[in-house]
Amino acid sequence: MLVGQGPLVWLGGVAALFLAFLWMHSLLSTHPYLRLLPRALSMATGSSEASVPTGSDYIAGSVSVVFVTCPNDKIAKNIARSVVEKRLAACVNLVPQITSVYEWKGKIEEDSEVMMMMKTQTALAPSLTEFIRTVHPYEVVEVITLPVQQGNLPYLHWVKDSTTQQ
Repeated sequence: MLVGQGPLVWLGGVAALFLAFLWMHSLLSTHPYLRLLPRALSMATGSSEASVPTGSDYIAGSVSVVFVTCPNDKIAKNIARSVVEKRLAACVNLVPQITSVYEWKGKIEEDSEVMMMMKTQTALAPSLTEFIRTVHPYEVVEVITLPVQQGNLPYLHWVKDSTTQQ
């Protein structure tokens, strides 16, 4: 466009471009939330990009949280220790004294249980589930896996480093 228009027009175009970059930098430094605009637009248009900030090497959904209920604290601690030792989970949180209400074999039941919240690589969820099924006393074990879309990046990396891909 500026080719053949003379040096003054070309210089004016470069100056305008330079001023636009300065203005954009100033705008982003005073309104940092504008950096989220490309992500918001990609979400609105249905883009399949991972929903993590640019510059991150975390792949959304590559870490999961696995929920398992146990009948008591002793069983929950034994399973928790085993899955961490086997590197199937990086961490297991035990939430004591939850109440579960459910239908089992045609009857409404109410039990006190311990909720286990395990963090692992999503790729390890099938192996983790199979291991839990072999050591858990329930006939039908509750194992629910939910992928982590975002989180504290150092923690998510620690989860991956603390678990073994099998």
